[in-house]
Amino acid sequence: MEKTMKERLLTDNLVRLMFHQAVPAVLGMLVIGLFPLMDGIFAGNILGEAAMTACSVSAPITFVNNGVSTLIGIGSASILSRALGEGDQEKIDKIMGNLVYWVIVLSLLITVFGIFLSPYFLDLLGASGAIKELGLRYVRIIFAGSFFINYVQSSNMVMRGEGQVKKAMLIMGLGAILNIILDPIFMIAMGEYGIEGAALATILAQSVQAGFTLYYFRYKSDVVKIGKIKKANELSKEMVGVGISAMLMQILFMVQQSLLYRQAFQYGSDEWATLMAATLRFYGFSFIPLWGMSQALQPIIGANFGAKQYARVKETMKIFILSGTILSLVFYLPAQFFPARIFGLFNVSEEIIQRGVGHFRLFFSVYILYAAMNMAITFFQSIGNGKKAGIIVLLRQLILFVPALLILPGIFGSGAVWWAEALVDLIVILIALAMMVQEIKAFKQAELI
Repeated sequence: MEKTMKERLLTDNLVRLMFHQAVPAVLGMLVIGLFPLMDGIFAGNILGEAAMTACSVSAPITFVNNGVSTLIGIGSASILSRALGEGDQEKIDKIMGNLVYWVIVLSLLITVFGIFLSPYFLDLLGASGAIKELGLRYVRIIFAGSFFINYVQSSNMVMRGEGQVKKAMLIMGLGAILNIILDPIFMIAMGEYGIEGAALATILAQSVQAGFTLYYFRYKSDVVKIGKIKKANELSKEMVGVGISAMLMQILFMVQQSLLYRQAFQYGSDEWATLMAATLRFYGFSFIPLWGMSQALQPIIGANFGAKQYARVKETMKIFILSGTILSLVFYLPAQFFPARIFGLFNVSEEIIQRGVGHFRLFFSVYILYAAMNMAITFFQSIGNGKKAGIIVLLRQLILFVPALLILPGIFGSGAVWWAEALVDLIVILIALAMMVQEIKAFKQAELI
């Protein structure tokens, strides 16, 4: 008799389970990352350097959607995986109705405020002229499609929390392929409104994904169904408690990138802004496989923690941190050895490339260690300790990062704009590992391992 997903999470060989969960999860997250990456590449090659910069500079404000979908999705997926381990079907039956309720409410708020506040946000970044105008035209359409973005991303996280990573990957893959096909068609066909075409292609692809996701949870899932769309107070509180750290990670990523763009404009004008735009496009894409690994990690940790199999939790962390570090080489090595070719993908001028490769290498210097930090954050989210996950996120993206980026360039020169983040990341990675080791030791001291 074939094992259920719950039995596989609790009993399968961990290395085999890691590959079973992580491969489709990483591929699925890479597919998600193709949306902004391809917008940038097509915009740069079809519409020009200013359009690529505009798409990239305006992108941080759209992380509000990513933050909300992550809050709802990670929080709900954590509840689901632990409920699977505990065998609590009553709680499982309420998850999707609660999820859709919050997606509707929060997406409406984001759409209204996003459309009206976008100009002020771009002013804060220092964007002006054609870059500001194009960015505003792009981002307002993205905000108009907030419901599709938030529903697809949060539901997909629940699907992965259920352990159905292959199905989650296939749905996201369908949307990515559609987006890649539609991007150049819409950009070219819409002529002077090509920047709007890029945004419309993304929203249309997301709406198709939303349809398939809805069908899955209505008719195909054996575990989680969309029933009555209703706020469940007890689930909502738990969802926010766990998901808030994941939301902070996305929202503060907006702050992080916004400050990087502002400093780039201040210290190097539009030239550095273009360089930063290409850098952050690649950086955002390179972070996604590690995020995929963490999505694969979450149901395994959550289910085994819920079932009180703590030794298995500890061993899982070792396997995923090592595997994630090896995976990071896929992006770390090209970033260090072939930066000019990476910039060439975005049609950045040769003059800017020659002056920017050193900065790019410094920016990516600590990326090889990111897997440990990402898995540590996911570990705390998976066991329901959103507070410690939030501490790591706040240290990295606000408490240490903001002062470093504002102060260090004034002390060490403009080059610090490019290496300040790497220094902060190194410090936070060491702190995150220490916190995780201490938590695992607490299991042992309580004679749980």
